[in-house]
Amino acid sequence: MNAIFSAIFLLSAVLFLIFDPDGFLPALLSGGEKAATLSLSLLAVYCVWLGFFKVMEQSGVSEKLSRILAPAAGKLLRTRDKEGISLAVYNLSANLLGLPGAPTPLGVKATERFCARGERYAACMLFVLNATSLQLLPATAIALRAAAGSASPADIFLPTLLCTALTSLLGALGVRCFVRR
Repeated sequence: MNAIFSAIFLLSAVLFLIFDPDGFLPALLSGGEKAATLSLSLLAVYCVWLGFFKVMEQSGVSEKLSRILAPAAGKLLRTRDKEGISLAVYNLSANLLGLPGAPTPLGVKATERFCARGERYAACMLFVLNATSLQLLPATAIALRAAAGSASPADIFLPTLLCTALTSLLGALGVRCFVRR
């Protein structure tokens, strides 16, 4: 993938230098500035939500939430592995808040745990639910839209909720139909 992106960048740079040599450096600097601004905006959103999760963890709220959601998650994942369920619940709750990159280590740990215990169905279901990423609050997408200067960045809330709910439902049904215990 890096080779493809590098080739695209080099080809674009060569064509830009051929057809508009005076505009190349300003465009390159402007793009870098926009990339830095966007990165800082996303970093701020991730810091806020990861801090929120850390406060929840230290206050014991996340443990209580995990215990409340564990029976439903256990039925959905078809497992009784309490630690695996706990990791999966943390992972899925971060996805619900629209932070798909932040909980990846928890999802990987949960999947490794399920695979080590031979619980293929649970690992597949968790993978599909992460891929479809049901989002109650699409924080990352809203932050990207705000950083890009959108007049109303939260307008995507309802469409995102409907689309991710539908894809998560279809994905879960697919796992139920096609993955054996």
